[in-house]
Amino acid sequence: MRGAAWTFGDDVNTDEIIPARYLNTIDPGELAAHCMEDADPEFAGKVGAGDVIVAGANFGCGSSREHAPIAIKAAGVSCVIAKSFARIFYRNAINIGLPILTCPEVVDETQTGDELEVDLADGKIYNRTRGGEYAVPPFPSQMREIIDAGGLMNFVKKSLS
Repeated sequence: MRGAAWTFGDDVNTDEIIPARYLNTIDPGELAAHCMEDADPEFAGKVGAGDVIVAGANFGCGSSREHAPIAIKAAGVSCVIAKSFARIFYRNAINIGLPILTCPEVVDETQTGDELEVDLADGKIYNRTRGGEYAVPPFPSQMREIIDAGGLMNFVKKSLS
């Protein structure tokens, strides 16, 4: 995965990721059009396929809605890197196949626009703009299979076939 970094601070909640006023739909494309709207009104119009959200502590706090990681993934974001994640957001992200990584060093040393490359298989994150290289623990094999399948439902369908 390779793309531009979009940086956010601590405690980005699910209402900032996808505001409640847009929860009258489950259409991923519609959710993507409003992704991060209350944190950065220009995000949805500028984010590119493969880009990476980089955030502080407690990313995804707030409600347990699955709409938040769906909006992020549908917007084209390849992964989220943060200092820490709200537990329910973490599980919802894995369930829909959105890789999320905890790496405080990347957060501290990355600015919006930096080009990041993420290698999930090797547990490496590279900041190609600043020359940084960071190690993260690789996902356990079953979690990696869920992510590779595009989410838990796809994983189960594949396992049953």
